[in-house]
Amino acid sequence: MEVILASASPRRKKLLSMIYDDFKVIPSDVREFVPRDLEVEKCPEYLAAAKAEMVAQGRDRYLVIGCDTSVITEGKILNKPRDTNDARIMMNMLSGTVHRVITGCCLYYMRHSFSFSVSTDVEFFELSEQEIEDYISTSEPYDKAGGYGIQSKGGLFVKGIHGDYYNVVGLPVARLKRAIDEFLSSEEIKALTSK
Repeated sequence: MEVILASASPRRKKLLSMIYDDFKVIPSDVREFVPRDLEVEKCPEYLAAAKAEMVAQGRDRYLVIGCDTSVITEGKILNKPRDTNDARIMMNMLSGTVHRVITGCCLYYMRHSFSFSVSTDVEFFELSEQEIEDYISTSEPYDKAGGYGIQSKGGLFVKGIHGDYYNVVGLPVARLKRAIDEFLSSEEIKALTSK
């Protein structure tokens, strides 16, 4: 079975290589829009499913993996910073607090899907103004949800973590591996693959 990662993230690509030696990368260009009444914690899973479904169109024999990661603080999702000021605001919001990182994943195969979310709590040290200014002057914050990367210089801000580290990077690989095994071994999917 061929596998497609429906994400342009180099971090997800690297993490998925822990599960599969060979897979294709086909990013989704789905509009990241969620219904107004959807709970904040459900947004990553909703978007992951939308991405997987879009990329799966016309590719029934591929296992498509869609993902979306949100950084959530005070009930609000922090997306990728639009500019330096946006990144500064985000770093100040995260400074000295605990925030939640949720990654939604969706497996899509032969018009059948399975979705799940993984949540990790991350606590930041109190950040000085200089630390924030130094960080937002780099290129690192601008392609990452919440404006930081735990796997690089943003990791210097982390006081503690409760949950899956790789989930914060962008792909909860241990949970994903088990979900793939369960999904592909289900009676429904086995019946499809035997045809």
